[in-house]
Amino acid sequence: MAEASNTNRKTRKPAPVDNTYGHLPPQATDLEKVVLGALMIDKDAFAVVSELLHPETFYEPRHQKIYTAIRSLNMDEKPVDIMTVTEQLKRDGTIDDVGGAPYVVELSSQVASSAHIEYHAAILAHKFLARQLISFASNIETKAFDESIDVENLMQEAEGALFELSQKNMRQDFTQIDPVIKQAIDILQKASANSGGMTGVPTGYTKLDEITSGWQPSDLIIIAGRPAMGKTSFALSLAKNIAVDAQVPIGFFSLEMNNVQLVNRLISNVCEIVGSKILNGQLTPDEWDRLDKRLRNLQGAPVYVDDTPGLSVFELRTKARRLVREKGVGVIMIDYLQLMNANGMKFGSRQEEVSTISRSLKGLAKELNIPVIALSQLSRNVESREGLEGKRPQLSDLRESGAIEQDADMVLFVHRPEYYHIFEDEKGNDLHGMAQIIIAKHRKGATGDVLLTFKGQYTRFDNPDNSSTQPALPDDGGGLIVSRMNDEPMPF
Repeated sequence: MAEASNTNRKTRKPAPVDNTYGHLPPQATDLEKVVLGALMIDKDAFAVVSELLHPETFYEPRHQKIYTAIRSLNMDEKPVDIMTVTEQLKRDGTIDDVGGAPYVVELSSQVASSAHIEYHAAILAHKFLARQLISFASNIETKAFDESIDVENLMQEAEGALFELSQKNMRQDFTQIDPVIKQAIDILQKASANSGGMTGVPTGYTKLDEITSGWQPSDLIIIAGRPAMGKTSFALSLAKNIAVDAQVPIGFFSLEMNNVQLVNRLISNVCEIVGSKILNGQLTPDEWDRLDKRLRNLQGAPVYVDDTPGLSVFELRTKARRLVREKGVGVIMIDYLQLMNANGMKFGSRQEEVSTISRSLKGLAKELNIPVIALSQLSRNVESREGLEGKRPQLSDLRESGAIEQDADMVLFVHRPEYYHIFEDEKGNDLHGMAQIIIAKHRKGATGDVLLTFKGQYTRFDNPDNSSTQPALPDDGGGLIVSRMNDEPMPF
């Protein structure tokens, strides 16, 4: 037995050596030659790989220059072959850098057809992405060792750089129309089974639902208004209608108020108690009774509040994904867009940053397939205009970026003419205590105005036909539950 044991020790192979950090960067220079050769013998090959390949995709510097020449010829709609590529390299002044005409001839002689060029191009694209990730990780690692750099700022920078990297390398495949038709018919049949043709999340406002059929999945909805118009009150009324009445879970990201201030306004809304009394506690016996009965309706309401100040769009994406995955959230609401940032990315102006935030919110709505509602400020242009029509908000009034208007599927303005001492509209409607919800853009339907009752003392919007005193909601018992997401044990 001892002899056998000694034999095993003699034949045992040494442990493998980890050479991870001694490897060359991911590359496939032989495939690069094959791809370049195929591009010079097939005039249609470039159209197949143009979305996948860029000059920097190639690891070999001279291959980068040759691909640049091929791309220039294609963009100018000129033929691509050995001679034309050689001439283009001469015009670019890079013919000597690539090894002269003989090297171009050598490339084209290595392939007989472009049959597998898309597959080969995909491999090169993956190698390039791997090199980018290695460079990204190395840069973050180096900065993480630098004690003078704030770790939280570095994390924001890392999130931003990784997001930018993923956006640059995203490619959407084509979809044949048949499954899309089936999906559209399924939605149509579902709508026909619902009263009023509701296909999205109900807003709780009759006329608004008639126009929109509810908030639609994958839509970015912008709710904008000047200060004191009540856009946050409108957002809270919507949140109450969605989460309490329709029982659709909602994530509310409040960048302006902390969670207690937000919930106080929600209590004032639901219980119809003046906000100042909620703060000082000087309630009448009738108000205490109303508070006790109606507050119970917020118990267990699927409202998840996050009051992280200076929230970045990258933090929002992470938190929103978790809310949808763990809480089944069906609507995301942000108050408000201009207080967000895109840390970790470099911009020439604030307008560029807001454009990135807006585009990211639309991308988030599509990714999660839920409505994303973002509040937005309007510029001061409204204040300088005169008359009923002059005070009416316009799409051009959206503050800081025209990209907001471009990215949004729907833009609504909260407008209260009585704030400007205008008490009658062009149709003769009395505007005392009324608010106009102006649908200025609606990608999927009609635009128009919806008139709602505004009860400023309760931060509440109602349908005009509702009585001034709302009936008490069902009494389910229990206490108020509001989640402050950044206090949960698992980090976002």
